[in-house]
Amino acid sequence: MIRKWLSGHRFGVTLALLFLVQLFLVGAILLSLAVDLPEAQRAWLGALLLQRGALWIALASLLLFALGFGLKALFDAYPTPLARLAEDAVLLAANPGHRIAPQGAREVRILIDKVNLLAASHQALHGDVQEKIELANRALAEEKNRLAALMAELALSVLVCNIEGRILLYNDSARQLLEAGRGNAPAAGSAAIGLGRSVFGVIERGLILHALEQIQHQLREPGDGVARPVSGFVATLSQGQIVRAHMVPVFDSAHALNGFVLTLEDITRNVEADSRRDALLQSLTQDARATLANIRTAVETIQTFPEMSGAKRTQLTGIIDDESKRLVCQIGRAVDQRGADMDGHQELEEMRGADLLALLLRRIGSPTLSVATSDTVDATLWLKVDSYALTQALAYLAQRLATEAGVTELCFGLYRAGRLAHLDLTWRGAPLTADTLRVWENAPLQISATGTALSLGALIARQGGEAVCSHGPSPDVARYRLMLLLSEPRSALDIPPAQEGRPEFYDFDLFHQPGQNTEIDQCRLSQLNYTVFDTETTGLEPAAGDEIISIGALRIVNGRLLQRESFDQLIRPRGALSAESIAIHGITHAMLNGQPSIETVLPQFHRFAADTVLVAHNAAFDMKFLQMVEERTGTAFTQPVLDTLLLSQVIHPNQAEHTLEAIASRLGVAIIGRHTALGDAIVTGEIFLKMTPLLAEKGIFTLKDARDAAQQTLYARIRY
Repeated sequence: MIRKWLSGHRFGVTLALLFLVQLFLVGAILLSLAVDLPEAQRAWLGALLLQRGALWIALASLLLFALGFGLKALFDAYPTPLARLAEDAVLLAANPGHRIAPQGAREVRILIDKVNLLAASHQALHGDVQEKIELANRALAEEKNRLAALMAELALSVLVCNIEGRILLYNDSARQLLEAGRGNAPAAGSAAIGLGRSVFGVIERGLILHALEQIQHQLREPGDGVARPVSGFVATLSQGQIVRAHMVPVFDSAHALNGFVLTLEDITRNVEADSRRDALLQSLTQDARATLANIRTAVETIQTFPEMSGAKRTQLTGIIDDESKRLVCQIGRAVDQRGADMDGHQELEEMRGADLLALLLRRIGSPTLSVATSDTVDATLWLKVDSYALTQALAYLAQRLATEAGVTELCFGLYRAGRLAHLDLTWRGAPLTADTLRVWENAPLQISATGTALSLGALIARQGGEAVCSHGPSPDVARYRLMLLLSEPRSALDIPPAQEGRPEFYDFDLFHQPGQNTEIDQCRLSQLNYTVFDTETTGLEPAAGDEIISIGALRIVNGRLLQRESFDQLIRPRGALSAESIAIHGITHAMLNGQPSIETVLPQFHRFAADTVLVAHNAAFDMKFLQMVEERTGTAFTQPVLDTLLLSQVIHPNQAEHTLEAIASRLGVAIIGRHTALGDAIVTGEIFLKMTPLLAEKGIFTLKDARDAAQQTLYARIRY
């Protein structure tokens, strides 16, 4: 402690010691003279010294000033430049392009020139080494990029977690699935998932533990006939979605279980459709039973009393007609509802009806079978079909019509019928009998050489459709009608917006992150997860009513700045903006109109920063603003905080400036988006990553080391 204090006050201590030494020498000279003088002269000398006291004080002050001036010149020439040289030499490790400005005496300037020459040589060597490393790792990087591309574009939702439930990998499909239903929330990054976050925040812990227990049981009992351990479960997410999950284990090199892979499938619509189907079937059964009972009663009455009057017979015939019409309507509503439920139930492709008809003409037409389309085809219809399977099925039907029924001409028609489309296949002749149609629909149809043989009826059912055979528009025309699902036409291709670079959705080093129960103060800085944040405010006085109008943040996980996992939100304040603050951050009243209040945004930011260490530049300022609204928002930030302003003083105590711009310049960090919350957070995050090895150079390895060192700096005394 004393050594640190002396190191920080070298100039004052040196000046005081020199002044005391000179006073001691003058006093010793006067004392030696007084010893040799007679008593009378000694008394005279003492009186003279007392009479000239003011003069002696003035001379002492002049001497002190001269000593201070000379010592300042000496310090500026040697100790201070040498101390800065030592700091800059360490800085070269983090920023090889940094060069030391010449200062101090001639000898020191020569030394600085030599150090700069060595730095240039080191930079060139560092560049050569980096180039060789990049060449050596290029193949590995390509494999990593392939994995990233595969996972990012994979339609299946995938999560990879370590044994503690921390997310190590996720793709965009998983993010969209687990964040679905949050559309009413602001666009800020209150992400449900992220690297290093716990999967238990989105999927019930008990379900995952149960699945892990099942896998461990399969590993202990390999004789159960399971080729690869796997477990599945169905979970309900917080937004109400129902997902089907499959879990497979991940093993380390010693074949010990150290993680798991989850694949997720949203089955919400399937479950809802099944529930509606059951309710529909029950309702249809009850209604049909009552309708058929009325029809049966009327028929039995007519049969029992054949001599009844014409008026009574007409009345009963009307009942039969009304009830049969009602039954037809009930069945029609059931068909429409089933079509709506089947919409999206199967993985079908969207296809224009005109394109499907053109495909059928090419596939089915032959020299012995003429195929055409009717004049009233609705070419604007879009269908949801498996075009390959449907074409094969209709080609099979056409072939049997040609060979067994002697049909030589076929005509296709396509029309809209409510929520469905009618695809009609007509020919001249008698319609197929019910028995013939049943035999043809149940006959196996081999779609591919390796595929499973399915019947015509099964293939049609997989399209979400139904088939019926009847007379056509005229008695001599037969019609085979398929009822298919409709789809809305697309106005443009659904292509996601281009993104710069590949999202940081993978990080396998997190298998070795410290456990949930590790004392955070003893964790090494390189092992911790951080949320780097910044705020923009209406002014500089939180206690005087100034408010936060913007929060920007992003996360650091495993030593990497994850710019895809960011939080960026404007906030509507209660008060007005000052012209001075608008000139600094450029946020106007118009930009804040319609934005959420701090009561909405701060809980979202609290969730975003959960289980991380907060990092900010001049963090005391930002934290004071957060603390001022704790009671209003019901949100308190209790996690540890690191301040790059204080850490810069720890690393470079002899540098004159510790602003964000000055630190960025020293560390070689480009400043982009200054005076925007997210832009400043990005710069602060890059600075903090550059600081971590420099702190290690000073023996600061753990969070406690960093907090203790920052607390000893001058700026740590500032209060807001």
